[in-house]
Amino acid sequence: MPFIPYGAYWATPFARWQGTLAHLNSVEFAAHVGRAELARMDLAPESFDFAAFGQTVIQKGSFFGGPWFTAMAGLEGLAAPMVSQACATGARLVATAVGECLQGTQQALIVSGDRCSNGPHVYFPAPHGPGGTGEAENVVLDNFGHDPWACNAMLQTGENVAAREGITTEEQHDLVAVRRGQYDDALADDRAFQRRYMPALDVPDARFRKTVARLETDEGVEPLDTEKLAKLKPVLRDGTITFAGQTHPADGNAGMVVVADRARAQEINAGPVVEILSVGQAREEKGFMPAAPIKAARSALECAGIGIEAVDAIKSHNPFAVNDIAFARAYGIDWRKMNNYGSSLIWGHPQGPTGLRAMIELIEELALRGGGTGLFQGCAAGDSAMAVVLRVG
Repeated sequence: MPFIPYGAYWATPFARWQGTLAHLNSVEFAAHVGRAELARMDLAPESFDFAAFGQTVIQKGSFFGGPWFTAMAGLEGLAAPMVSQACATGARLVATAVGECLQGTQQALIVSGDRCSNGPHVYFPAPHGPGGTGEAENVVLDNFGHDPWACNAMLQTGENVAAREGITTEEQHDLVAVRRGQYDDALADDRAFQRRYMPALDVPDARFRKTVARLETDEGVEPLDTEKLAKLKPVLRDGTITFAGQTHPADGNAGMVVVADRARAQEINAGPVVEILSVGQAREEKGFMPAAPIKAARSALECAGIGIEAVDAIKSHNPFAVNDIAFARAYGIDWRKMNNYGSSLIWGHPQGPTGLRAMIELIEELALRGGGTGLFQGCAAGDSAMAVVLRVG
């Protein structure tokens, strides 16, 4: 299986939607950051023989997304397919790179950039409809609010799992408080953990000609107020999930280098070796999205030939607190030991980059432990999920 050179990755700070990154075309922004990061790593554009770009929220020019990204990032000779699998886009990018390496690729660049802010409004013509009137869609909000197959909002899938598992609001708020504390650990000592993979960001203007702001960490993460948390009411009538028990849309990008062999990984960085052991995917029954990672993780663990007891660290994309509680119950583990140093429940969810950042943090946590095996898992639209098993050592 392929390898990730230690340190050959990045994630920008994530900014809550309508914040400091809301004016940037996410393809151009990802290329802007990616070009600088490749220069920092001293990786020449010609050293790559494959690239892929992940995106879930279209931008102006997204029709040319992959090749446009690589050209702007300095890898003009690479075609670069577009990858889009909702919240699982990060894991799907890893799976794509694995597949390419197994077919002969030696060095791949996978990058995802998304902007939930100012989501596009699309009009679908219907010349044979009544009066020729078509249909319109708000790409971000309408899809958050309605799954065309399950016919429910994403929030309802969280409530469905909460009802099936008997998960209360109080349990969810207990988890939120712990997850916020874990995120604070990443901010300790002047962001010592985050600085391992997240460079301070000089935010450009929309034309990428001048700096208009500076972000050193995530923007829009609210401080924890336990009194306010206790007073929050569920969003849905007769529900359990409050605004605190779910993540928030965000903007940002992340990237990673994947190579075919151990020697090349150590040539790029002589630090710990990061091996991709397996990738798994699964789909839950209609309307139960937060439970899908249970099956995806089982698939990835079986492919890696290990059980959950062999996993030293677990990172999840947890759009709802319900996700982690249901997962921990299914595997008989303590959810307090998952998601050290942060998770998307707290730092936000710009869709495609979310999983990549989580896997990067998983690698860094394992490196701090002196090595070990890690599991990333996360749900995605359509009641689906993906999981990745990594080994650092």
